[in-house]
Amino acid sequence: MSIELKKFDTRMQGQQPEVSRLNPNAIPYYLPIADEDEIFTAAYRARLPVLLKGPTGCGKTRFVEHMAHKLAATDDGPGELITVPCHEDLTGSDLVGRFLIQADETVWVDGPLTQAVRRGAICYLDEIVEARKDTTVLIHPLSDHRRILPIEKRGEIIEAHDGFLLVISYNPGYQSIQKNLKHSTRQRFITIEFKYPPADKEAVIIEHESGVDTDMAMQLALLGEKVRHLKTSGLDEGVSTRLLIYAGELMGQGIEPRRAVTVAVTWSLTHENESKRAIDELVKAIFP
Repeated sequence: MSIELKKFDTRMQGQQPEVSRLNPNAIPYYLPIADEDEIFTAAYRARLPVLLKGPTGCGKTRFVEHMAHKLAATDDGPGELITVPCHEDLTGSDLVGRFLIQADETVWVDGPLTQAVRRGAICYLDEIVEARKDTTVLIHPLSDHRRILPIEKRGEIIEAHDGFLLVISYNPGYQSIQKNLKHSTRQRFITIEFKYPPADKEAVIIEHESGVDTDMAMQLALLGEKVRHLKTSGLDEGVSTRLLIYAGELMGQGIEPRRAVTVAVTWSLTHENESKRAIDELVKAIFP
């Protein structure tokens, strides 16, 4: 039996991991809201695993991309960012790797987590609570002083490369008994909490990302602020910054503002007629 290290298993369930080569000269745009960039930088220097906690579309993934490219400019910075979108079918083998039979030989295929550990990449497990519970157990030895990844199927223990950093995220608004991050996992990470930006900063983000003018960006940010207050009136989730940017991009393509907001915000947020009517009233007031 020959064992050969291959690329990711193309049969991995669901979305494939994304591997980004980091370029400090092409840092993705991110507007800091507080001191999150300083905290992340300090965590990377100390190689402390990081947990990002916050609602959908508030900028967690963009923040990781921004910081990974920014840190790549440092002497001991990472060379890659490996992003894994977690889902209910994600198994431990999907993350670590598996044996596959190819022709007349058996080969070992590294999973994205193993690749990151070997190569010293930042590994970002997005929405970790969506994955099966057995996958979270795998990250425990990587998220304490040991910084090791045991691979039981090969009888191997991999010590993490000096550049390796583990980052996970989750949305506490979706927590339930079935989908919750255990205390034994949470307390292995430093935590950066994200919220939607205040209206003035969100307007700057919308203007930069969508290309709308300053006044329209402020109107969209104001809509976002007002819609989020409707959560207390039965709306399950507040509008994400991402959706507000989408509305701005539609306007840039010639779609009338109210129509752009309807298809990018109202219809994306809810199917309930009462909630739709409440959002429509806000739209009429903000976009006369």
